[in-house]
Amino acid sequence: MALGDLEREVMTVLWDAAEPLTVRQVHESLSRDRDLAYTTVMTVLDRLAKKSVVVQQKADRAYRYVPAQSREEMTASVMLDALSATPDRDAALAYFVGQLSPDALQAAIEAARKG
Repeated sequence: MALGDLEREVMTVLWDAAEPLTVRQVHESLSRDRDLAYTTVMTVLDRLAKKSVVVQQKADRAYRYVPAQSREEMTASVMLDALSATPDRDAALAYFVGQLSPDALQAAIEAARKG
């Protein structure tokens, strides 16, 4: 599932957090660098919850948000979605692997052997 720019920024804040965050906490983190409406962050988090990208946890009168997947799991999911969308999956995968550094390729081979 592809995410928009602001959705990716929100997810980065959540992934970097040590605990589930409220809308206010996410808003404060994102607003350090720019002017961003609280309601915009609330809408983005609500949409991410409806897409099952984040989990809403009820905490008193507010919700706290936590990623449904780790950053690595979500990245792998996006990559698999992209591969399944092409008519020549093998060619796309071969091209992708050809772009990897030797160290990254070796790590992928080792992970495949363990998996």
